[in-house]
Amino acid sequence: MLEPADLWQDYLESKFKDRAIRIEVNEGVEQLIIGEQVVLQGVLAGLGGAHLDKKKLLVPGMTYAEGCPPASYDPAAKIEQMNAWGLEHSLVFPTICILPFPTEDQELANAYCRAYNNWMHDFATACNGRVWPVAVLNWHDVDTAANELERCIERGFKALFVPPETVAAKRPGDTAFDPIWARCQDADLPGCLHVIVRFSGAALPFAAWHATSPGPIFSFGLGATGQMIPALTSMITDGLFTRFPQLKIVSVEAGCGYAPYLMDRLDAKFEVFKELVPLEKKPSEYVQSNCYFVAEPLERTIDAALELVGPDRIMWGSDYPHIDGLADLGEKPFHAQTLADNARRLFNR
Repeated sequence: MLEPADLWQDYLESKFKDRAIRIEVNEGVEQLIIGEQVVLQGVLAGLGGAHLDKKKLLVPGMTYAEGCPPASYDPAAKIEQMNAWGLEHSLVFPTICILPFPTEDQELANAYCRAYNNWMHDFATACNGRVWPVAVLNWHDVDTAANELERCIERGFKALFVPPETVAAKRPGDTAFDPIWARCQDADLPGCLHVIVRFSGAALPFAAWHATSPGPIFSFGLGATGQMIPALTSMITDGLFTRFPQLKIVSVEAGCGYAPYLMDRLDAKFEVFKELVPLEKKPSEYVQSNCYFVAEPLERTIDAALELVGPDRIMWGSDYPHIDGLADLGEKPFHAQTLADNARRLFNR
């Protein structure tokens, strides 16, 4: 989704409205304001823009609204697009609401998440259940986040957005987050590691490289796996799936080709260090029992991933309407029906 610019002004509780996430124009330049700080300016169209000339999106000039095709925020247009693409259902993630919240006010951050979840519920309802909503939480306030997740589960949300990063110096598999994971397991609700943008040091393992301005192929190509590999590996090595053996974790927007490599790499190191780590199974077995991967539409490694990760573990996504996503589905991916059935089984609880 590309959230309407006035979403938080409309959906925030009254006590927080004066600090709503919003877009303001300052001396002709659009500024995205979160927590009363400017987090992005001048190139807000680049938050979307799958349908636009990429050269125009990476320089100031175009507006956020111009980067938002109607199907990214309007229920009727979304259904029309899904029909044109031959899609039965669509699992959708936020854009602005997974950007950094530069505030120490946890009540405000919680309110930002509640407002998005309320809007997303209304959007999904307007789409007659064909759009599957994903809940967003403030992971810095675990108890409140767990309660908000419970509320979203009761309202029919299909998944949880999981930031592929450390939160307050804690890895996602840290026991501090177990109240959230417990609710996911109890509700059979998948947690989705979705690629994020962090404007100060995006894809932290490559932060020093990004500082040299290596270009969009480098940044978009490596940013995804640069986030997913450490996040997913830490979940395995921190024993998350030992504590929650029925928990389901999905890697979104990073392809599926890295999964077999990661399985082999971790298994090789497990053979060396297994006496030092409290894992009950090889890392690859946790991947096969607890993890799912979203392939790129025409990714050539889908066959190998279906064989090595599991025939029920691979799905596909378009990343529409982001700058590096598809503006038109075009050809269906290999094994389209198999991948669609996998998504239906995983999310249609």
